[in-house]
Amino acid sequence: MTVSRALTIAGSDSGGGAGIQADLKTFQELGVFGMTAITAVTAQNTLGVQGVYPVSVEGLKTQIESIASDLNPDAIKTGMLFNAEMITLVSQKVRDYNWENLIVDPVMVAKGGQSLLLEEAVEALITSLLPLAKVITPNIPEAEVLTSMEIVTLDQRKAAAKKLHTLGAKNVIIKGGHDSSRETVVDLLFDGQYFEEFTGPRKGTKHTHGTGCTYAAAITAEISKGKSVSEAVTTAKAFIQAAIEDELGFGSGHGPTNHWAFNKTRF
Repeated sequence: MTVSRALTIAGSDSGGGAGIQADLKTFQELGVFGMTAITAVTAQNTLGVQGVYPVSVEGLKTQIESIASDLNPDAIKTGMLFNAEMITLVSQKVRDYNWENLIVDPVMVAKGGQSLLLEEAVEALITSLLPLAKVITPNIPEAEVLTSMEIVTLDQRKAAAKKLHTLGAKNVIIKGGHDSSRETVVDLLFDGQYFEEFTGPRKGTKHTHGTGCTYAAAITAEISKGKSVSEAVTTAKAFIQAAIEDELGFGSGHGPTNHWAFNKTRF
């Protein structure tokens, strides 16, 4: 039996909706063995983030080296990296191990508004990590920060995707969840030559905590199996659509998505 392996380098979400918890649930649902290197422990729930406690850079380094020396992953996803030192370390390790299937989810702000990436880390993300990415998956606000562009229209999103590709990312996906002007959510993929649009109906709900993590994790899982980027995004789009539509309804704030929904297995 051959099982693909995926590593997520991200923060822990005590509420279980985002971060490594969302990534591992997604990997499992898509038949991939998941591994973790934890960058920070967060105290959070559906109402917000109550605390962020970063691990040491040495601790993160040792986690990554432990995985690489014995359980070399087929694909790697980064989520919350918190500071420039962590970004620089991860970038160096990606180069050291010649990891080509790197999916970068540039996590910057939690659903409740809490900053999850220090301002000084943005430049390190752009210069060190982005050029190593096979896929980068910003939402519209994240893409605006990374490109220093205003993004309102689809044409502006295309221009931003081109700029991110110029900065080094091989494939750019700018998600459309924040574009409330449309009844459908349009995720835009640019591979350096062509644009491809992935659409789905917009569901009015506050239970969207962890959507970005889950979406990028699904892409990572499929790429670890050898799927093309377009195939991986197709599956990820279906996965997150199901996870949003089949609400769990947990918590008083931004509740988590339903990771069971894609496979129609509910407890």
